[in-house]
Amino acid sequence: MSAEYNYEKWRIGKGSELSGTDYLRYRFWEILPGAFSWGTIIGAVAASWLVPVYAAIFIIAFDVFWLLKTAYLSLHLKENWKRIKEHMKTSWVDKLVHFKYDHIYHMIMLPFYKEGEDIIEKTLLSLLESKYNHKKFIIVLAGEERAGEGPSEIAQKMKKKYGKKFGYFVVTVHPDGIEGELAGKGSNIAYAADRARIEVLDKKKIPYEDVLVSAFDIDTIVYDQYFACLTWMYLASEKPDRTSFQPVPVFNNNIFEAPAVSRVVAYSGTFWQMVQQERQKRLATFSSHSVPFSTLYEVGYWQSNMVSEDSRIFWNCYMKYDGDYLVTPMSYPVSMDANLAPSFWQTMKNIYKQQQRWSYGVENFAYIMFNFSKNKNISRWEKFKIFLINLDGYWSLATNPILIFILGWMPIMLGGREFNTTMLSFSLPYITRDIMMITMSNLVLSSMVAVSLMPSVPEEGKPPRKFYHIIQWLLVPLTITIFGAIPAIDAQTRLMFGKYLGFWVTPKHRGSSE
Repeated sequence: MSAEYNYEKWRIGKGSELSGTDYLRYRFWEILPGAFSWGTIIGAVAASWLVPVYAAIFIIAFDVFWLLKTAYLSLHLKENWKRIKEHMKTSWVDKLVHFKYDHIYHMIMLPFYKEGEDIIEKTLLSLLESKYNHKKFIIVLAGEERAGEGPSEIAQKMKKKYGKKFGYFVVTVHPDGIEGELAGKGSNIAYAADRARIEVLDKKKIPYEDVLVSAFDIDTIVYDQYFACLTWMYLASEKPDRTSFQPVPVFNNNIFEAPAVSRVVAYSGTFWQMVQQERQKRLATFSSHSVPFSTLYEVGYWQSNMVSEDSRIFWNCYMKYDGDYLVTPMSYPVSMDANLAPSFWQTMKNIYKQQQRWSYGVENFAYIMFNFSKNKNISRWEKFKIFLINLDGYWSLATNPILIFILGWMPIMLGGREFNTTMLSFSLPYITRDIMMITMSNLVLSSMVAVSLMPSVPEEGKPPRKFYHIIQWLLVPLTITIFGAIPAIDAQTRLMFGKYLGFWVTPKHRGSSE
C-alpha cells in the first residue's frame, strides 16, 4: 500500500465523522446528488413557465432519449435472461471435476432480527438441498441482542435441529449499543464473521483463502447448484482474491401472495440487477453477495456505521486495492421475499421504506469521491468515469420518471396563453404520448421475463393468474414514480441536509396464496 493513501484512515461512514476541510469536502459530495436532482426538477418547472417553447423541445428530446435508453437496457435484460437460463441448465457439479475444490469452505452469513422460525428453517432447508458437500458449510446464524430473548431461542433450536447436518454451525448475538456502530445488518454480520473466524477458522486451522463468505438475507433461498456455480467461478477467476461474486436477486418466494404493486416493484429491482450484470464496470455488490474471507478480513469486514453495507463492501475493497477489484456477475439467481404485510396499505408503506433504504446507497457517492481525492494510485480517467457513472445513476433514478410522467405537461399548464396557441403546444401531448406508447412496448419483454422467473403456479386458477401477472406491468409508470423516483429524491434530500438515515429492517411476512 502506498504511503500516500491510508485506506483504514478514510474508511468512514458519513461527513459528520470528519472535521475541518475534510468535513467540508465530504459534505460537498453528500450534497451534490440531491442538489443536482432538485436543480433538474426545479429547472424543468421554471423553464416551463419562463421559456415554454424550449421546455417543450427539451421534453420531446428527453422522451426520445428515454425511448432509446429503454431499448438499450432491454437488450441487456434479454441477454442476461438468456445467460441465466443457460446457467440454470448447466451442471456446475460436473464442471467442478476439472478443479481441485475439496478444500473450499463456504461461510454462510444469515443475519436475522425478529423473523419467524418458519422463514429461518426454510432457508436452512434450501442449503441442505443444495448439491454441495454440506460438511463444507459454515453456517453463521447471527442474531441481535436488541431483539430480545425470542430470536436467540429460535437460533439455538435451529442449531440443535440442523447443526450436525452441516460442517459447522455458529450462533452469534450481536451486542447492542456498541459505540460508533449503526444498528443494522452491516454491524451484525461484521461482528458475526469475526466470531466465526475465532471459533471455527482459527481453531480448526482453516486457511482464510480457502473460505468463501456469502452474506445472505435471512429469507434467501438458494437453488440447488448455487454453491457449485460459485465455487467454479471462484476457482476459474483470474484474480480470485480481487473479486466479489454477485447472483441475481429474484424476489419471488411469496410472489403469488404479494399484491400486484409489490410484484412489479420486486421484479423491477431484479431486472435492474440483470441489466447491471451485463455491464460489469457498473456492477457493485447488492443484497446477497459472496466475497473471499481473506479479502474480507483484510478490509476489516463490512462497515458497521452505515446503511448500505452491501454495496459499500465493494467500494471498501476497490479503495483498499487501488482500483484492482471488481464484481464477477454470476447470472445465477437466489430467491428472496417480495414485500408483503398483513394489510395492503402496510405493504405499500413497507415498499416505500425499503426503496428509500436502497436509494440511500447514494451515501456511497461521497465516500467514493472523497477517497478519490486522497488516493493518487487510481488514474484520473478511471475516477472520472466512475464519477459520471454514479452521478448519472443517482440522478436518473430520482428525476427521469418525474420528468417523463409528471413534468411533461408543465409547458401547457404554465406556458401561458401565447404558448398555448402554438402548434407545438397542441402537438406536445400527442408526441409525448406516442413516444411513451412505443417505450412501454418494451414491457412485453419484462412480462415474459417475469413469468419465466416465477416459481411453479398452483394448478387451480392458473390461466387468470398468468394473465394477471402480465397486465400488472401497466402499473410501471406509477411504481417507478411513487416507489422509485420519490424515495430516491427523499433519500438524497435527507443526505443533503445531514439527516442521516438509520437501518430499517424489512419485515418478512408470508400469507396464504391469493
